[in-house]
Amino acid sequence: MSNAHNHNRQVWDDRARCGFPHTEAAGDAQFANPWRWIDDCGWLGGNPSGKRVLCLAAGGGWHGPLFAFVGAEVTVVDLSPEMLARDSEVARQRGLHLRVVESSMDDLSAFREAQFDIVIQPVSTCYVADINRVYREVARVTGTGGIYISQHKQPINLQADTNGSGRGYTVAEAYYRTGPLPPAPERSIHRETGTLEFLHRWDDLLGGVCRSGFVIEDVAEPRHGDPHAQPGTFRHRSWYIPPYITFKARRTSAAPGPRLWIP
Repeated sequence: MSNAHNHNRQVWDDRARCGFPHTEAAGDAQFANPWRWIDDCGWLGGNPSGKRVLCLAAGGGWHGPLFAFVGAEVTVVDLSPEMLARDSEVARQRGLHLRVVESSMDDLSAFREAQFDIVIQPVSTCYVADINRVYREVARVTGTGGIYISQHKQPINLQADTNGSGRGYTVAEAYYRTGPLPPAPERSIHRETGTLEFLHRWDDLLGGVCRSGFVIEDVAEPRHGDPHAQPGTFRHRSWYIPPYITFKARRTSAAPGPRLWIP
């Protein structure tokens, strides 16, 4: 496991212990209307009963328990044991069954080929350097015709400054950069302070999922922006900069051949 993996595991363990954003477990409001929280785009048809669902890099007691609640056969994979402990605790409290596996999103060697019908991945690929490796692993464990729903931070979200001005937000990082991004400011509301994040370009975000053996069926950009919000807040920045994007992709029978690139 890489240094970045070990670093992010420790940071997410600490964030979970402190109850920081994105570590909150699902509660009564979410269980009262689970579909609003696990399928807000309506891509799953409202009936995953009996489906084999992998919640990838999705620890924290949210996606896994909610999918188990609506009848899916659930496995949760996450790098952080503290985040996985929340899934186990919520499942115990609600009388639900799910499996938790501690591993990174780019190492699914614990699973056989075509083991899952649905893979759900909330925003998380920014924490690995090689998103294509993640896609290849997901393709391997997803059965033909299976669905992969994933969310990703948009490149501009990671390029732009977090402090607003009268003219918006400054692009401070190069698009064609390598290596981890500079650390996020303390108590940032736009990035997860302490984590190592990597910027992935559209060629890999979109092209990579197709080259791994999926066909993209739909794309959604959830709108969180408010032009009247206080500058620097999540909603004000989101009016100028889309924070993330969601893909729905379907596994084909075989991965395509290598792409020819002519500069």
